[in-house]
Amino acid sequence: MEKLKQQLKEMIVTGLKLHDTTPEQIEDDGALFEEGLGLDSLDAVELVVLINKEFDIQIQDMEEGKTAFASINSLAQYISERQ
Repeated sequence: MEKLKQQLKEMIVTGLKLHDTTPEQIEDDGALFEEGLGLDSLDAVELVVLINKEFDIQIQDMEEGKTAFASINSLAQYISERQ
């Protein structure tokens, strides 16, 4: 699970071109959107595409996405349950 979390952090930083953020700065339990990492709705769309491309997992709707994208921990859990 730790390897998956690190992979997700690196994917977020490089895939979303977060030039001022390193994977080490992203907390496992920290929020990815709004007050946390500060991602927005455009980042969410890009993240859905990245997850699909990297893990071949489809996020079906906004509610499912909100749950999956709450934090690195929740995203890792979401992916591991579907692989």
